[in-house]
Amino acid sequence: MSVFALMWGCKNGESKTQAGEDQKQEIGSDEKERTEKQSDGLTLLKGDFLYMADAAVLQTHREVYAVVIDQKMHELDEMVKKYKKEETDMIPVAVRAKIFPKPEDEEGWDYRIEIKEILKVSEPDLSSTDIIKLGN
Repeated sequence: MSVFALMWGCKNGESKTQAGEDQKQEIGSDEKERTEKQSDGLTLLKGDFLYMADAAVLQTHREVYAVVIDQKMHELDEMVKKYKKEETDMIPVAVRAKIFPKPEDEEGWDYRIEIKEILKVSEPDLSSTDIIKLGN
């Protein structure tokens, strides 16, 4: 019943952000019920990872993030190498990371992530039609 009311409220002019906040308050609004991982400020991100030369990115279904190049990023890069057939292959991963805006005086993606925990590295779906190849 509450899901229907939430959906109905969005259609009647209520912003999605407000609806999401209402839903967040309903689900585990009691801080005592939150686990340590839910309270550590990190975000679970699932997407396709690519590291080439001096740039690393994580592309999720909503956003593209620049990845801070540090020891954890290099650890992830080593893990994805076994699935790469070409240097430009993007490999599906799941990580927990800290998200923060890029400095205003720098170019690049709006947000950066600093990987804190690597949860999963998966073999890419070879039947995907999202492959773009650049040639000479």
